[in-house]
Amino acid sequence: MTVQLYKRLLQYVKPYRMRLILAMICMVFFGLCEGGTAWLVKPALDTVFVDKDVRMLFLIPAAIVVLFVTRGVFYYGQAYLMSYVGQRIVADLREKLYHHLQYLSLSFFTKTPTGVLISRLTNDIGLIQGAVSNAITSILRDSFTIIILTGVVFYRDWKLACIAFTVLPLAAIPIVKFGQKLRKFSIRGQVRMGSITSLLQETISGNRIVKAFTMEDYESRRFSAENDRFFKVLMKRQKIRALSSPVIEVLGGLGVAGIVLVGGYSVIEGNSTPGTLGSFLAAILLLYKPIKSLSRVNDIVQGGLAAGSRVFELMDKTPEIRDADGAVSLSGISDGIKFEHVSFKYVDESVLKDINIEVKVGEVLALVGMSGAGKTTLVNLIPRFYDVDEGQITIDGRDIRTLTIKSLREHVAIVTQQTILFNDTVRNNIAYGDITRSEEEIIEAAKAANAYGFIEKLPLGYDTVIGERGVRLSGGERQRISIARALLKDAPILILDEATSSLDSESEFQVQAALERLMANRTVFLIAHRLSTIRNAHRILVIDNGKTVEEGTHDELLALNRIYRRLYDMQFRDDGETVLRKAKVRQIY
Repeated sequence: MTVQLYKRLLQYVKPYRMRLILAMICMVFFGLCEGGTAWLVKPALDTVFVDKDVRMLFLIPAAIVVLFVTRGVFYYGQAYLMSYVGQRIVADLREKLYHHLQYLSLSFFTKTPTGVLISRLTNDIGLIQGAVSNAITSILRDSFTIIILTGVVFYRDWKLACIAFTVLPLAAIPIVKFGQKLRKFSIRGQVRMGSITSLLQETISGNRIVKAFTMEDYESRRFSAENDRFFKVLMKRQKIRALSSPVIEVLGGLGVAGIVLVGGYSVIEGNSTPGTLGSFLAAILLLYKPIKSLSRVNDIVQGGLAAGSRVFELMDKTPEIRDADGAVSLSGISDGIKFEHVSFKYVDESVLKDINIEVKVGEVLALVGMSGAGKTTLVNLIPRFYDVDEGQITIDGRDIRTLTIKSLREHVAIVTQQTILFNDTVRNNIAYGDITRSEEEIIEAAKAANAYGFIEKLPLGYDTVIGERGVRLSGGERQRISIARALLKDAPILILDEATSSLDSESEFQVQAALERLMANRTVFLIAHRLSTIRNAHRILVIDNGKTVEEGTHDELLALNRIYRRLYDMQFRDDGETVLRKAKVRQIY
């Protein structure tokens, strides 16, 4: 599993293999310079200090300067090139993951917290960067250095080298054990970070509700508890990391002590020279740094692999809604839309049951019913945000599952109660979906949506940035921007889902006038909370508990004296009571 995961990560290296090869060449020469440093110790000790050779006294320092300058050049080369490769791989991976997320089905986003996805794109990708860039750099550079220094060690004294390297297998045991634990706690830490990110996203975006219900202390306690859990996981990870270094140092110290003891005895006996022992010790001591660095790399690798498994878990998710083999493009609508024995459920909860509807081109169909009856679910099936479990939906007699998703959704415009706008300019929000639209077209759409007047009064007009979710605009203004966006799309099928339910009377009047222009000459599915807004619909469909129970015009349904009549009377009574309350308030003040 781990090998497969690393192989998958390394697939992203292929486009940059030439830079990687150049970096590896730099690493080889860097390792040679490290070996050269240890090599020079013998002539420095034997010829300068023992033989007192004056010529070598000047040559060796010059050689050391050249060696260190060369070492610095190659270190810079490998560091820059590997950083480029690592950063580029991570950028590609982040881009691919984001692109993949865009095409996952809506059901995936309803089941997955936003904060978790943000954590995968930021925190987890950052950890992968360490595994791909820093870890590979260290593994390659330090491995070359270790090989070259090991060659120096064996060349100087192979018997002593055999004694020294008996310690290395012992050092590998704790590295493996620590690595297993580090990976386990890395995964736990990333899960906790996802929970923190999700909590932050919820409370920051919902800050107005937090304040309205004076829940600041509650949310602070909730965050503190989650933060404390994350802290405890990090400390367990840090405990293992902190323990690995002294264990390796103790093993290294035992090895150096043994070398000094055996090597020193060999020099005293005349079987070796001070220069040979000094060169040998220098190489062994220089080996300590890359070996210790490799032990630390294990922590980075385990964290990166844990993050990689979470990222690739997302990468491997396939969209539930996708084009069928041989799907064709929808080029227009001439007949209408038909629901034939349509049933749908969320997991095990049945929402729609045996729905049969036929809507002709240019017809306005209103959908009414109590909250939770299935109205929004029904219209969400048209652009294939979800697929039916039974039956079929057809456009001009063709099952929408045989059409390409792109062409189908290009024929549908949606205006909802919860207006989604982006932290961008008014112009780009209206032209969202086709940013190439001309200034004249955008202005015409704004005028038709009754948005032109307030847009002109904004500080920068159409270039005004409206803030996250359009927070700098009123509810009615946001809704009119949304209507202008739908007008500019000019799609033949229009879905209006409670588009005026949250507006005050003045805003509703403005928005309703814009909606009437938007509905002209389109096939409309209209969900309305206020029944007064659907009087002029060609037909009204009453949905109750996932079933169509009544159908007709406004007057016909009132005459039936059933569910629609009760809804109408209930709303009329509520509206009358509201008017009376407002009148009493005016009398008091």
